[in-house]
Amino acid sequence: MPGTTLASIPHYVPAPPTNEDLEWADLPVIDISKASTPEGRAELAPQVRDAMRTHGFLYVVNHGYDRTKNERIFDIADLPFAQVPEDEKKLYAGNIKQTGSYRGYKLRQYWHIGNGVHDQLEHYNLHRAITGDQKHPKALQPVLPEIRAFAEHNHYNVLHPLLRLLALGMELPEEAFVNIHGFDSRGETYVRFMKYYPRTEEEESKTNNVWLKGHTDFGTITILWSQPVSALQILSPDGKWRWIRHIENALVVNAGDAMEFLSGGFYKATIHRVVQPPADQRGYTRVGAFYFAMTDDDVKLVPFAESPALQRAGIVRKCADADAPTMEQWRKGRTSAYGQSELKRKDEVVEEEVINGVVVKHYN
Repeated sequence: MPGTTLASIPHYVPAPPTNEDLEWADLPVIDISKASTPEGRAELAPQVRDAMRTHGFLYVVNHGYDRTKNERIFDIADLPFAQVPEDEKKLYAGNIKQTGSYRGYKLRQYWHIGNGVHDQLEHYNLHRAITGDQKHPKALQPVLPEIRAFAEHNHYNVLHPLLRLLALGMELPEEAFVNIHGFDSRGETYVRFMKYYPRTEEEESKTNNVWLKGHTDFGTITILWSQPVSALQILSPDGKWRWIRHIENALVVNAGDAMEFLSGGFYKATIHRVVQPPADQRGYTRVGAFYFAMTDDDVKLVPFAESPALQRAGIVRKCADADAPTMEQWRKGRTSAYGQSELKRKDEVVEEEVINGVVVKHYN
């Protein structure tokens, strides 16, 4: 991080890890430090390829931040919520439905979860440039250089190596995906800090303990910094919901819609949801730090059909190439609609909506 003297801020104390015996997802662990050499990339590429084709999720370790830097990020992540007054939060609230952008705050109870119950989470989203045309609350001003360094670390030390491995997995040139994920290009890749708050028993009952319905992310790659409150579940290939286990100072990485578009279905955007934590973690808040990656805005989300691996596997398109949205069109459509649109119930589990001519599923 820049400089030698860091701003003094409160320390966020997270919940202890759960002791409950949950049904954990068995995800591969990728040592991303090996991706710095051609030999390491050749070793990791098949592992990442298979993980993203089978699970759509994996862990990353040895990413360059030690435990002290990790704890500092979570101290910073709590600032927009614990150190910003409610009136000031409203001044920086995003106009999400109208703009199709999450920049600024998403305040609590914006999304409808089910049966009249709205969410109990808030998040603050910063465009990766951090100090561009987006203004930020007073409490964040002293740490903006650190957040910028965090964004660059995610982009260059985690995202780009993963994109190279994903390209190699499809037998594409290493830079095929990197070239459409420019840090300084026009696009909406952003840092997100998020905080979940405990809910009432009535809210839990009305929503079957679901805090955030099953969904896919709309970008290419999501990087979640692992934290101890167990609540994230993924829909496994066998149709069962399984929990994501906390690994200290690891990253939880998943593919989103845009990567599934670009890979012609070679890589999967896996359904995931957030549910009530196990009994020994209830009553705690759950603070998260994320990096949501998207391609440059003008990239048309059509398959890399020249991929030999994709040609062998067979291309699965969400829509005809001529009708495929750009990244900007897709992110705006998904962002504006999420938690606000009327969903069409397909059965007891699945609800659907149509975004840019593509069917998007939500799972209860």
